[in-house]
Amino acid sequence: MKTQTQSIVFILLMVFCSIQAQQIDPDIKTTAEKLESKVIEWRRDFHQNPELSNREFETAKKIAKHLKDLGMEVTENVAKTGVVGILKGRKEGKTVALRADIDALPVTERADVPFKSVVKTTFLDTEVGVSHACGHDTHISILMGVAETLAKHKDKINGTVKFIFQPAEEGPPPGEEGGAKLMIKEGVLKNPDVDAIFGLHINSGTDVGKIRYKPGGTMAAVERFVINVKGKQTHGSAPWTGVDPILISAKIIDGLQTIISRESPLVSEAAVITVGKITSGVRFNIIPESAEMIGTVRTLDPQMRSLIIRRMKEMVPSIAKAYGGEATIDFQNNTSITYNDPDLVTKMLPTIEGIAGKENVILSKATTGGEDFSYFQEVVPGFYFFLGGKSPEAKKVAAHHTPDFYIDESGLLLGVKVMSQLTLDYLNAQ
Repeated sequence: MKTQTQSIVFILLMVFCSIQAQQIDPDIKTTAEKLESKVIEWRRDFHQNPELSNREFETAKKIAKHLKDLGMEVTENVAKTGVVGILKGRKEGKTVALRADIDALPVTERADVPFKSVVKTTFLDTEVGVSHACGHDTHISILMGVAETLAKHKDKINGTVKFIFQPAEEGPPPGEEGGAKLMIKEGVLKNPDVDAIFGLHINSGTDVGKIRYKPGGTMAAVERFVINVKGKQTHGSAPWTGVDPILISAKIIDGLQTIISRESPLVSEAAVITVGKITSGVRFNIIPESAEMIGTVRTLDPQMRSLIIRRMKEMVPSIAKAYGGEATIDFQNNTSITYNDPDLVTKMLPTIEGIAGKENVILSKATTGGEDFSYFQEVVPGFYFFLGGKSPEAKKVAAHHTPDFYIDESGLLLGVKVMSQLTLDYLNAQ
């Protein structure tokens, strides 16, 4: 009897697991799989023809044409080169937004692929190569695939889907506005009002077929700072007759690191202060009059962010004064904390696990990279996750934003399936 009971329990568990694994709508699954080769073809075209932030003119034209061909209401030139498509379902209901970033980077590609980018341009007065060294080409193609999948099955949708193709995620050129901030300013989350937003990022270090996520703070707030130090120029042989701004800069850098190592509660979240550029002087035997430092602050907790910025503002002029000089510090916010709404994550996680397999959905640590998807999440609840793009055979993996960056295209189909089903399940659970 005991053996029979155990067998029945085992069978029930197997049936339950089978049901869980089949959460994807059969029609969505079939359509997405039929589109896989087209998604890869789109990706290769975008990869071979990359465009920098706020200059994604041809990219935007291709996206807009695709959405119009699907019968959507399409708005172009949003935040300069962005494209927004609206798909209405069979019934009134909530509105969910899906976002893909579309810009490339000033990075000369070395990856040995037949669709390699050979585009060159001038960036900050320097001739550079242009490439999709962060994978935004895959994001565009995945969302175009989702758009076609859902458009073919809009009778299954209760509500509205807003497809947001966003320019300038990597940051607009100096002196220009752009990115998510400008899209929000121009009303992209209104008319109809968005109730929730989903986004994904391909990841070259995560195996194909796997998805990584984290509730709460998942990517860092990013601040750019500029420190200007004023000293007194003199001969290098007689430093006592002047005030050395290079020495003051070194003391400031050293002092800033104590904010992280001695004042920040690192058991809560990680934080980073990095000085990435120092400019000063013209000759070996002259102590210059001034120095400039440019760097970044990365934080994952709002309270730590406030503490660090406040202490930097206090410390920089004080250190300079202690050595006889003057210094100012100015901040520019590049992104906020990419904050995954915990309730939304809890609600939608079963969908992701049902499609990818629970064993392939990994709860991860936060990263100190930044994402301007965070600005959308400041307005509406959002869920941002990472999609595997690493080939199982790969022994070495090139980091994002590098010349050798490479993505295994077999991971794109999972992205189309997950984003399509997330949309359906969110809207139809009303």
